[in-house]
Amino acid sequence: MTQSWLIDRRYTLRGLGSLIALPLLNCMRPAGAAESSGPTPRSAFIYLPNGVNTLDYQITTQGEQYEFSRSLKPLEKHRRAVTPISGLHHPGGLGHHHNCQKIWLTGGQLGPSDRNTISVDQRMAEVTSSQTRFHSLEIANKGESLAWTADGIRLPGMSRCSEIFAHLFEEPKNGTAAERRALRRKGSVLDANLEEVRSLERKMGAEDKGRLNQYLTAVRETEIRTRQADAWLDVPRPAISAADRQRGNRDVPQTRAGDYFRTVYDLIVLAFQTDATRVVTFSSGLEGQGLAIPELGIAQSRHELSHHNGDPGHMEKLSLSDTFNVEQFAYFLTRLSETPDGNGQPLLDSTMALFGSGMAYGHSHGNANLPLVLAGGAACGLKHGRHLDFNQGHFDGYRLEDPGQHYRLCSRPANTSAHMSNLLLMMARKMGVDAERFGDSNAEFSLEG
Repeated sequence: MTQSWLIDRRYTLRGLGSLIALPLLNCMRPAGAAESSGPTPRSAFIYLPNGVNTLDYQITTQGEQYEFSRSLKPLEKHRRAVTPISGLHHPGGLGHHHNCQKIWLTGGQLGPSDRNTISVDQRMAEVTSSQTRFHSLEIANKGESLAWTADGIRLPGMSRCSEIFAHLFEEPKNGTAAERRALRRKGSVLDANLEEVRSLERKMGAEDKGRLNQYLTAVRETEIRTRQADAWLDVPRPAISAADRQRGNRDVPQTRAGDYFRTVYDLIVLAFQTDATRVVTFSSGLEGQGLAIPELGIAQSRHELSHHNGDPGHMEKLSLSDTFNVEQFAYFLTRLSETPDGNGQPLLDSTMALFGSGMAYGHSHGNANLPLVLAGGAACGLKHGRHLDFNQGHFDGYRLEDPGQHYRLCSRPANTSAHMSNLLLMMARKMGVDAERFGDSNAEFSLEG
């Protein structure tokens, strides 16, 4: 290789006075990282709070000949890469109102104690994190993410776009040496705690030992993440083009909802393109709010609009908000389809993106017939292009002209065996998770051709 073309440690190709961003190469990984073969699967989970206006959202025809509903119409251009899904639910969330967001990715059981379990994104990250700088990426406009650890602790989420960008692409503010000292101090504290806890183990009863095992699992996870973070300190962050830096490294106020959502999606695309992580969750709002959309003249939160009490004006604004959020998701799919992965193939082919809510009908907090769309993942074996409807054969049809009938469908599942955890298990397996069950899964779920 001549001196005019050199791969430097900033993940760029220098030549003719220019900088060209490179995909992540094996030589850029920390020592000991395994080489991947074939497509690299990725997963993104995007949450829409407060359900939807189901009368404008619901697709009424199953199979390949379906027509997109008004709210889902922005996905028409991605028809061959998306699967709208009807009829799924989490049994543990039925009748539990706003807490449904907690178990959207866990399939856990809500109740007096709301004891949660590990979320599917974190099960995926257990498999993928040895290959990436970051275990996973949690984004949440109000700081409360969709991700839960093995011992039922919610992981915090980042909300400011500049903070997310710095986390992914900026070197440690105080330098690598200071960052390494902090990580190793953390490791020493973990070691000290483990020694003390193990000395108490022989004195514990069965119930306390169960709690101890949960604690030790969390500690082991933290230890692994700490060691991996230490190893990655020797690998410089990937260089980002000027256009990508300008696009991602800025603070966009959430009062400009569209700009905020698109910037978040741009950052997720960059995280996948540079292989910073392979698992991302994005909560676009809490059930108690959901962003207003001033650019559409919508001053109310999604929570306010969802309690419309049949008011036509509020229902129309909710439909506009639904369509707006679907438009932003369509933008994300477009960006994935236009951006190559490390093998030069569109990121959309290797990325499974699940968009939806843990609530269907917000006015009465109906948690059945969840609004869900699964997109991408063709290289993972997923075949799209149809409406997958688990209500079929278990009810007498969608009667949208009778709102009361349809709202009941969104509160009590027509097909009690159609668990959303089946979908999550399928996605987990596509990411390399070796598991027979996840959450309350009870059947196989397949989108393979």
